[in-house]
Amino acid sequence: MFKESETVEFKKSTAELKGAVISMVAMLNKHCRAEVYFGIADDGTVLGQTIGQMTLKDVTQAVVDNTEPKVFPKVEVRRIEGKDCIVVEAQGINSPYFAYGRAYIRVGESDKIMSAHEIETRMQSKKKFLWESEISKKTLVDVNEEAVKEFMSKAKAAKRIDFNFVDVKTTLHKLSLLDQKQLTRAAEILFCDENSMEVQAAIFAGTDKLTFLDIKSFKGNIFTLRQQAEIYVKEHMKWRAELKGGPRKEIPEIPVEAIREAVGNSLCHRDFSNPKGNEVAIFKDRIEIYNPGLFSQEINPEDFFTGGEHSILRNPLIAETMYKSKDIERWGSGIKRIHDECVAAGIRVEFKRLKTGFVVIFYRPKWEEGEGLDQGDQKSWEKSRAKTNQRTNQKTNQKTNQKILNLIGQNSKITIEELAQTTGLSFAGVKYNLNKLKKENMLKRIGPDKGGYWEIVTKG
Repeated sequence: MFKESETVEFKKSTAELKGAVISMVAMLNKHCRAEVYFGIADDGTVLGQTIGQMTLKDVTQAVVDNTEPKVFPKVEVRRIEGKDCIVVEAQGINSPYFAYGRAYIRVGESDKIMSAHEIETRMQSKKKFLWESEISKKTLVDVNEEAVKEFMSKAKAAKRIDFNFVDVKTTLHKLSLLDQKQLTRAAEILFCDENSMEVQAAIFAGTDKLTFLDIKSFKGNIFTLRQQAEIYVKEHMKWRAELKGGPRKEIPEIPVEAIREAVGNSLCHRDFSNPKGNEVAIFKDRIEIYNPGLFSQEINPEDFFTGGEHSILRNPLIAETMYKSKDIERWGSGIKRIHDECVAAGIRVEFKRLKTGFVVIFYRPKWEEGEGLDQGDQKSWEKSRAKTNQRTNQKTNQKTNQKILNLIGQNSKITIEELAQTTGLSFAGVKYNLNKLKKENMLKRIGPDKGGYWEIVTKG
């Protein structure tokens, strides 16, 4: 039942992690797919694997860090013959893959070093195969027609297309988003509300990810996601009123155009073959816009500041479509535009390569300490902050109370510990909100603490 092959490798434990990464690369180079089992001996005997808190993360990181092109595996625990084993699965068509700087090929149940001639031959014969050009499982029925019409309206206003909307099929054909009357994955991402994309947005209490104050998950087509992410940042940024020499003007702490450009580029240029989602993280001292797409090693982000460098497009179909509707500008100009906007506003911005992607970091000015403000600006900022804090606290309390009521509506016997775990509040925080709901006659406790239940008071 358990036997090694050219696509399956057994390892006794994660002590053999380096050999597992090599085997995975060898199998990908031979068959474009690989399975590695930790906790099974070479002869198929199931031994089981000790699994600690960080084991799965360590396995994943070992694969990602030591492969080129990067391999993003699926890692999970499976119960085999009553014992826990770790199963690592990966797929990839971007051969040749390298592990620890060398390319390997699977021959039977062994991993052989690939010759220089074979590597060169593969490089020369390798066809460019883009994820966005693959056929989608979605059909024309799944396309949001209103999204296509809105796109056409923007593209016509920008004078970047020379045809009118007739129907969805005709439009997508003219945009080169169909392949033999079937949707490409680019069309799915651009115009289908149900797709593989997701944006995680969160506000953190400090400068790390230990405590979050709010968290959201956005899904939808790429234009909807962009709008949701932009609104989220703008709603949670600091703003101040400028009253000098004219009508009142609202000034954001980070230039809105820079945020808009960063969000648009993070969605357009991400690596769609990577299941990880885009992220928007708002910390006390900075705002980060992250995308799971590795930045080219041949060039540096700073090379784009002068406008002389050309970008290497990962998703040209998606980029071209978003350019037509003016959702992004000319390729390669995004980093320069973000940089120029921040320089003009006196904001420090950093473009940072990560092992798993790329992040744009906007450092928030310390207005509360007078940074970047004169005396008049600081007074208007303090007044604005007081009003904003009051509105934010009211909204946060309303959201928290509604979340608690929704959870109680689903389970009237839910405990305070369970409410704390689900909402992210502390034990004391949950008790405070429950008491408040009881005082406002919105909630009743029926029976004792143990064995009783909650009852939502309906007014009417």
